[in-house]
Amino acid sequence: MKRNHLYQLIFDRMLQLYGPQGWWPLISKGGYHCGDYTVPDHWQQRFEIGVGAILTQNTSWKQVEKALVALHQLQMLNHPQTLLDADCQIIETAIKSAGYFRQKCKKLKIFSDFFLQHHRHIPSLSPRREELLSLWGIGPETADSILLYAYGVPIFVIDAYTKRIFTFLGMYKEALGYNQQQELFMNNLKSETILYQEYHALIVLHAKKYYSVKPYGSECPLRDMVQQL
Repeated sequence: MKRNHLYQLIFDRMLQLYGPQGWWPLISKGGYHCGDYTVPDHWQQRFEIGVGAILTQNTSWKQVEKALVALHQLQMLNHPQTLLDADCQIIETAIKSAGYFRQKCKKLKIFSDFFLQHHRHIPSLSPRREELLSLWGIGPETADSILLYAYGVPIFVIDAYTKRIFTFLGMYKEALGYNQQQELFMNNLKSETILYQEYHALIVLHAKKYYSVKPYGSECPLRDMVQQL
């Protein structure tokens, strides 16, 4: 299959505009870690990324960060067993800022149990995507975020911002589902974890700047570049 190099050119332009993003931000590391690709280097950091990926469903990272700080203060990010054993009311109060706190409490407990079982038996390996998707409350975006950022699996994360930007730029010629969008990126880019991490993070930053308010993309600096190619 012939690769469409425009996907790489868009990444290069965004990286030029914004620089490395240092995702996934970790409370235990003081937030973002730009240029440090050794993160995560411990199972506790992998667990925190999984918790954050669940909490960020349908809300902003600013609200998630408040929830993570509260969980950190309760020492519930130190070990999944602590979160698993905690009273739901305590967890729900801690994560209330992230919204849907009752549902997310249930999701966090299910994930904590899975994380414990997985790392008890095969701590050196990432879980399979199908295993994560089988957990209640974890869909493709959350599963792929965990795989990419917590375990370094080269899989591209698609979110609503991705579709908004690339539809505007004319890269999507029709309505595409999650898997179809993911295939476009993975077929047109090298299979590299760092590339996928930075690309997804840059998409989020770029979308917040140019695609948060309608008319979307009206001042997008990528538009002229794409049109000229």
